[in-house]
Amino acid sequence: MDWHFYREERAALFIDGANLYATARSLGFDIDYKRLLDLFVQETRLVRAFYYTALLEDQEYSPIRPLIDWLDYNGYTMVTKPTKSFHDSDTGRKKVKGNMDIELAIDMLEISSYLDHVVLFSGDGDFRRLIEAVQRKAVRTTVISTIRTQPPMIADELRRTADTFIDLDNLRGEIERVHTNASEGRRPRPRTDEGEPPQDDR
Repeated sequence: MDWHFYREERAALFIDGANLYATARSLGFDIDYKRLLDLFVQETRLVRAFYYTALLEDQEYSPIRPLIDWLDYNGYTMVTKPTKSFHDSDTGRKKVKGNMDIELAIDMLEISSYLDHVVLFSGDGDFRRLIEAVQRKAVRTTVISTIRTQPPMIADELRRTADTFIDLDNLRGEIERVHTNASEGRRPRPRTDEGEPPQDDR
C-alpha cells in the first residue's frame, strides 16, 4: 500500500472520535490507539495527535472515561466538552447534542501554518470546506474513513476534496486491537468499543 507519507513531513492527526468509532465498528474491528500513534510516529514527524469527543454530562460515570484518560496520558491531545440535552418538540423525545466540528476546525486552522500534512479521521462532509481552507495554505491533506460499508461512511464531497483518501480498512493490519485475553475478561488497552455518546447530527 502506498501510504503517501514522508518521514520529513510535519504532520498532525485530527480524530473525530464519534465518527471514527462508528466507522471502525461498521468494519467490525477495534482500534488499538497505541499502534495507531506508533504508525504515524514512524511514518512522519508527528507534531500532535488530537482526539475530539463529547461527554455525557448527566452520567455519574462515562463509559468512555477510561479511554479518554488513557489517551490523555499516552501522547494524544484530548479535546472534550459536555453534551447538551434538549427536548424535541416535534417528536416529544429527549435528544443529545455533542458536535465537536467547530473545535476541530479551529485547531486545524490554527496549527496548519506549522504543518506540511494534516490527517483527518472522519467521513463528515461538513469538513470539506475546512480541508479546502487548509489546502490553500499549501498543506497536504489526507482523510481516513471507509467506502466499504453500505452506505459508505465518508461523504463523497469530502473524499473528492482531500489530496489523499485512505480507507480505514486498509489500515486494519496496522492498527487493529488484537484480542489476546478474552478468557480473562480483561482489556490490555483502551479500545473503540467503549462507546461514544450519541450525537444528533451524525
